[in-house]
Amino acid sequence: MDHLVPPDRHDAFGVRINRDQNPLLAAAVPWITILLASLSPLSPIIAPAPVLPPLAFMLLVAWRLLRPQVLPLWAGFPLGLFDDLYSGQPFGSGIMLFSLAMIALDLIDARLPWRNFWQNWAAASALIVAYLMIAGLVSGAQLTFVQLRVLLPQVLLSIILFPLLASLVALFDRLRLLRIRRLD
Repeated sequence: MDHLVPPDRHDAFGVRINRDQNPLLAAAVPWITILLASLSPLSPIIAPAPVLPPLAFMLLVAWRLLRPQVLPLWAGFPLGLFDDLYSGQPFGSGIMLFSLAMIALDLIDARLPWRNFWQNWAAASALIVAYLMIAGLVSGAQLTFVQLRVLLPQVLLSIILFPLLASLVALFDRLRLLRIRRLD
């Protein structure tokens, strides 16, 4: 059927006629990915020390750095609220930390609108380290040198995994903008 369509109606994605992005898919994919990542503490991984990176927070930062216009500034509140329900942290810590991260990312975006990969990674690393340290303080634990040493593998794993999560967010963004046949 594509051979019947004139060549000026083709693009890299195929036939342009009767295809458009689904607005529901475009709006829901970032929210759903972050909400699903908030459920990661329910995984059957048992460790004597914190090892699992804060995936929901990292996806929030990755979405905000990759596509600043997708998540509004107030998105930190409901996403942090949902994360608080499953993270095991005291209620309100996710709300506060996700909201503060959104404000910090908004300031970074205003100050440095054209960033490269290394600047995004540095900004994300600083936010992840701050998130883990403040979450440790808010949890009520005494942050001694021993506990900071125990927290170090989680911090390093989170920083190392961020580019992989950013690539995953780029794949989800392609899914989000997928052109689907409209039914008129």
